[in-house]
Amino acid sequence: MSLSEITTRIEAAAQAHGRDAADITLIAVSKVQPPERVQAVLDEGHRIYGENRVQEAQGRWPAFQEAFDNIHLHLIGPLQTNKARQAIEMFSTIHTVDRPKLATTLARLAQERGGSPEVFVQVNTGEEPQKAGCLPSDADAFIAEVRALDLPLKGLMCIPPVEEEPSLHFALLAKIAARNGLEGLSMGMSSDFETAIGQGATHIRVGSAIFGERDYG
Repeated sequence: MSLSEITTRIEAAAQAHGRDAADITLIAVSKVQPPERVQAVLDEGHRIYGENRVQEAQGRWPAFQEAFDNIHLHLIGPLQTNKARQAIEMFSTIHTVDRPKLATTLARLAQERGGSPEVFVQVNTGEEPQKAGCLPSDADAFIAEVRALDLPLKGLMCIPPVEEEPSLHFALLAKIAARNGLEGLSMGMSSDFETAIGQGATHIRVGSAIFGERDYG
């Protein structure tokens, strides 16, 4: 599927739910994709990309950033505290702030450098023990803590359990965001981004539907 086909589907989903497609940010998830596939999407004009790992992004993007203007990188994978400095220097947005220690570290680094990427609080809506994210029951308190640290909090992010109906998790995330006065909702991937748009997603993370299936080798 091409970038233009995804864009058309976003526009149709937005129209179906009375939304403006311009309010929805498409993050092209380039993790593990070969450089030629990323280059092709860059050549089409897309400039917003998502990576799961700081180290992989460091290996991929400096050359592209020299060749193309106005690239915005979003970190959408778990962030170890010891990688926070590299992350805050490389990414314009971090979607996976999920614990006090990480938030405190990012705030300290932001003070040092005089600025911070926008951040999303990741909520583990499925309460899966193997998955990152604060629990829904802890979300309100953690959101308040992030705000108290003066981090530029954009909204909330979730990754629903693969075996459950995603709309239930998107609705839960939207409810938590609304009661905390947050507009940003990072939710929806290749298989369910249209459902997420219907639930109010402002940022969707689409990889394989744009680039093709990943080969993890």
